[in-house]
Amino acid sequence: MDYLAKIFDQTKPFVAVILLQFGFAGMSLISKYALNQGMSQHVLVVYRHAVATLVIAPFALVYDRKIRPKMTLSIFVKILLLGLLEPTIDQNLFYSGMKYTSATFTSAMCNVLPAFAFIFAWIFKLEKVNIGEVHSQAKIIGTIVSVGGAMLMTLIKGPMLQLPWIKSDDDHAFSSAATHQYPIKGAIMITIGCFSWAAFIILQAITLKSYPAELSLTALICLVGTIEGCIVAVAMEAGNAAVWSIHLDAKLLAAVYSGVICSGIAYYVQGMVMKTRGPVFVTAFSPLSMVVIAIFSSFILSEILYLGRVIGAIVIVVGLYLVLWGKSKDQRSSNQDIQMEGSNDLKMVPAIDETTKISNQELVVLDLTSNKVTPTDEYV
Repeated sequence: MDYLAKIFDQTKPFVAVILLQFGFAGMSLISKYALNQGMSQHVLVVYRHAVATLVIAPFALVYDRKIRPKMTLSIFVKILLLGLLEPTIDQNLFYSGMKYTSATFTSAMCNVLPAFAFIFAWIFKLEKVNIGEVHSQAKIIGTIVSVGGAMLMTLIKGPMLQLPWIKSDDDHAFSSAATHQYPIKGAIMITIGCFSWAAFIILQAITLKSYPAELSLTALICLVGTIEGCIVAVAMEAGNAAVWSIHLDAKLLAAVYSGVICSGIAYYVQGMVMKTRGPVFVTAFSPLSMVVIAIFSSFILSEILYLGRVIGAIVIVVGLYLVLWGKSKDQRSSNQDIQMEGSNDLKMVPAIDETTKISNQELVVLDLTSNKVTPTDEYV
C-alpha cells in the first residue's frame, strides 16, 4: 500500500495538469462556438469569473477558515494585480484573438506561454538553471522545440489526411465557421495575452508563499477579475445593453464551463501543483491542449487534419518530454541535496552520553544567608 501511495503522489501532478489541458481544450471549442454566435468576448470574461467566484467562494469559506492568513496590504495589492493580469488582460485578449482567428490557431499561439513562463521563472529565481548542466539545457531546448512545433503545426498544413470517421460533406464544417480575416492582429493579441498569463502564473507562485490558502486566493482572484472585467466590458460595450442578455444556449454553457473548469478549478489546481513542481512544470503541458483540440475537433466537429499539423504535434511532444526530463532531474537533485544536508547535520551533532554531561558540570556552593552562588574548583 505504501508503494502504491508513493506512485500516486508522484503521478498526481502529471494527471492534474493533463486533465487541465483537456479542460482548456473544451473551453476553446465551446467558447469559439459561442463567439461565433455573437457573444461579446468582454461579457464572456465577466460571466466566466462571476460563475467561478460563486462556485469557489463557499468551498474557500469552509475549508480555508483555519489556514487563511491575515490580509495585508502587500497581499491585497498582489491579488489586485493577479485579477488584472489573467482574468482581465489575458482573457480579454485571448477571446478577442480567438474571435479574429480560430480555436486551433489560438491554442497553437498559446504555446509561447511555456517560453514566457520559463524566462520569468528564471528571472525571479523560481526555476534553477545552470547552462553547464545537461538537464538545464534540456529544459531550454525543450521549450524552444515546443514553441517551434506549435508554429510548425500552425503555419504548415501539408497534405490533407483522409480519416475514415470524417464525412466528406462535413470536411469544412468547422473551418468555414472560423474567421481568418485578421490572423496577424489575432496573433498579436494572443501573444500579449500569453505574456500576461505567464506573469500571472509567476506572481501566483510568489503570492502563495505568503498566502498559502489556495481556495481563498482563487476566490479572491475571480472576484477581483469579475469587478475589473466588468469595468472593461462596460467601457468596451457602452450603449449596447443587448450583449449582456444570456439564455439557455451556447453562451451560457461557455460562461459556466469556462468559469467552473478553467477559472475556478484551474487556478486552484495550478496553485497546488506549483507548490511542489514550480510554475514551469504547469505551463510545460500547455501544448497538449492544442493536440487535444486537433484530435477532438476531427471526431466531434469533422475538422480536417493535415500532415503538417500532425508532424507539429509530434515535435511538441518531443519538446515537452525534454522539459519534463529536465524537471525530473531537478527534482531528484533537490531531493538528494536535502538528504545530504540532513545527513551532514546529523554528523555535526556530537554524541553526548550521561558521563560527559555529569563530568562537565561545575559544582556550586549556595549561601542561603547571603543569596550568593559561589563556584568551586571541584568537578564530578
